[in-house]
Amino acid sequence: MRLVNPLSPNNQVLVNNPLNADLSRRDFLKISRGTGAAKNCLDSAPGVEIVALGDLFQRQVDAAATKLKLTKVEKFWGFDNYQKVLSANVDMVILAAPPGFRPVHFEAAVNAGKHIFCEKPVAVDPVGCRQFIAAAKRAKEKRLAVVAGTQRRHQQSYVDTIKRIQDGQMGELVGGACYWNGTGIWFREKKDWLANFSDFEWQCWNWYHWDWMSGDQIVEQHVHNIDVMNWVYGGPPVKFTGMGGRQTRGNIPGNIWDHFAVEMEYANGARVQSMCRHTPKSTPRVAEHIVGTKGVADLTQSGVATIKGEKPFNYSGPTPDPYVVEHTHLIESIRKNAPLSEGEQVAISCMTAIGGRISAYTGREVSWKWLMEGSKLDIFPKECKPGPGLFPKVPMPGEMELV
Repeated sequence: MRLVNPLSPNNQVLVNNPLNADLSRRDFLKISRGTGAAKNCLDSAPGVEIVALGDLFQRQVDAAATKLKLTKVEKFWGFDNYQKVLSANVDMVILAAPPGFRPVHFEAAVNAGKHIFCEKPVAVDPVGCRQFIAAAKRAKEKRLAVVAGTQRRHQQSYVDTIKRIQDGQMGELVGGACYWNGTGIWFREKKDWLANFSDFEWQCWNWYHWDWMSGDQIVEQHVHNIDVMNWVYGGPPVKFTGMGGRQTRGNIPGNIWDHFAVEMEYANGARVQSMCRHTPKSTPRVAEHIVGTKGVADLTQSGVATIKGEKPFNYSGPTPDPYVVEHTHLIESIRKNAPLSEGEQVAISCMTAIGGRISAYTGREVSWKWLMEGSKLDIFPKECKPGPGLFPKVPMPGEMELV
């Protein structure tokens, strides 16, 4: 992409890893986050042009270019595609590869001096989160703009309602609950065009189903709702107690669970219940519920945002697409030389989700201090290349140790 920018007439934006640009899917903006984010960025501000695409698979790069109607664009593929695109003359990158890759890609982009939009989650383990946080601090020092894919932070119904909560309209916060309850997730068999690829490459294409690639559902999806609770409470929980399991995925390969329930205790003693699941034929719920001494609030991404209590509130303002607005805010901050800095914030929320997962996997209570200072858990491979796959067993509480 190229940004017409009073600070630099040749600002460009690179799109890195539109990994799931599968044109056979009914809605690429929903299913293909990389290509979808690129389209959102194009729609977010005038004077934006895509100049390069990168992905593990050439098929996906070509598909993204076709879907985005790009006739003049550099294309890169392979495990080192991010290095190739970062060496191009670009000013901003979109990072939307599978989450396990994010710390390495993000650190490389910061070192290369690029402004960044990075999808959530930003890591799959505590070591990766700490790596990301260190790079985010360097990005801030270098005045690089970083915006994350936690789009509720840019959705006006959330912004207005949470400001009222933080201003004391609901009194002292004493509890709450957050949910990402869905009916399932895609699975891609190793057949057709994938048949000649190695197991490791197939796992990258089917990344959601391994904790070392996706972080599991609580990290990959539910981080949105957990991020809202951290926003409301002004920081992460101090400890976690979790449970869950794998009940409905049947014989689908992978080691991720299909349901989690985690109690998160915040610094003021408030306890928030975190719940997520993939259960066929179940009732979906993706929302946040906040309880205070003078009222309760309910928020959903559809724009519903209410406070009931002594000072009731019902959001009725504009509802622009937050997936586009987050890019508008990012580009505006670059052009005004007032770079946004969301890197550390999103990493803390990802670490929160990881803390819940670790507690559930192990059956042990986990503290925030231990996550940040003690855990040595590092599950993403150091070398990524075609070859044998990485197939860890399904985590079992009582057997899995804290690391």
